[in-house]
Amino acid sequence: MRTSALLSGLALAVLPALSASPEGTTSRRAHALHFGSIVIDTHDDTTQRLLDPAFDLGARHADGGIDIPRMRQGGLRALFFSIWLPGTVTGPTAVEGALAQIEAVRRQARLHPRDLVLATTAADIRRAAAHHKIAALMGIEGGHMINEDLSTLDRFFALGVRYLTLTHSLNVTWADSSGEAPTHNGLTDFGRTVVAEMNRLGMIVDISHVSDKTFYDVLATSQAPVIASHSSCRALCDAPRNLTDQMIRDLAARGGVIQINFYNAFLSQPFKDAGSAQDGRIGKEIEALIKARCGGDAACGEREWLRLEREYMETGKLPRVDWTAIVEHIDHAVQLVGADHVGLGSDFDGATMPIGMEDASHLPQITEALLEKGYSERDIRNILGGNMLRVLQQVESTAKRMRQSQKGAGR
Repeated sequence: MRTSALLSGLALAVLPALSASPEGTTSRRAHALHFGSIVIDTHDDTTQRLLDPAFDLGARHADGGIDIPRMRQGGLRALFFSIWLPGTVTGPTAVEGALAQIEAVRRQARLHPRDLVLATTAADIRRAAAHHKIAALMGIEGGHMINEDLSTLDRFFALGVRYLTLTHSLNVTWADSSGEAPTHNGLTDFGRTVVAEMNRLGMIVDISHVSDKTFYDVLATSQAPVIASHSSCRALCDAPRNLTDQMIRDLAARGGVIQINFYNAFLSQPFKDAGSAQDGRIGKEIEALIKARCGGDAACGEREWLRLEREYMETGKLPRVDWTAIVEHIDHAVQLVGADHVGLGSDFDGATMPIGMEDASHLPQITEALLEKGYSERDIRNILGGNMLRVLQQVESTAKRMRQSQKGAGR
């Protein structure tokens, strides 16, 4: 672990300076530290926007959280684009939908070669940063998209996917989700086979969205560290998508990382209690407005949901959540397991962001806040992205070892 941190430090020493962010928004020390680090966001839903031919990732937009200008301004060096379809979409249709989204991400790298480069390894991310480019990576958000077929998993890996969130909000045929009543008591035998195949390939196992029992089955099965790509702390906000203190400890004990989610309903108990997302009076009111304005247009509905939740928060209909809640969750996790097991998984463009963290341009504020709390520069670099680089390297090493072992056994 210390060797990995040293290598990260050596790589960072040669990164070119960035000037896209207005230095006056943070202290000189925070600016230098943030833009001299490899900042990685492990979960982003902008892929849904990429499916719209009219959307230009290279232009600065007034809405949403991610585009190239604001990634530059926020010092974001690497981003995992989420490949997502609802759990109700299954079978070959889910596979084809995932492939279309993978192609949409790959297309952006072709359209913006000065700014983006497809990445699949920790070395690729470091290389992209050294060349002042943003590394574009991908994660599949929901095991229903592999259609119970390991060859589909292999195909996704070959196309550049580097993590799989085992479930979304519904159970899959081989794993239980945190979003509904369990039907499998965690992972099935096939689910364990999926985890083993991911280890063999070098694909990170992501336990965000899974049930608590699935989480522990994964820890008992995986030979490589796993991540929670976009989950926060259940002790601060009692959402089933968040991790308990014990889960955070157990994740870290296996070398994993909790990537703090920025969604208001996972940061703030009052916001969650307002029932804004799916149920309750306010939630039903928002749903009715979305239906009236968008009908069955899913993309329109997603945009309206984010806009209306934001509007309701700004007008006082929903409790205000300030961006400093992100730092509170980071700090809580660090107090439990240390700074080597915490990172950032924003959920930009897939959830309502807190006041002051509307888009990627605000990321340097996190560095400033952690410095003010007395965090060391080493620890901040690791939280910003070093920890994820370490996990990616360990997953790659595990895959290499497993393949060599299989090759030796074949002899």
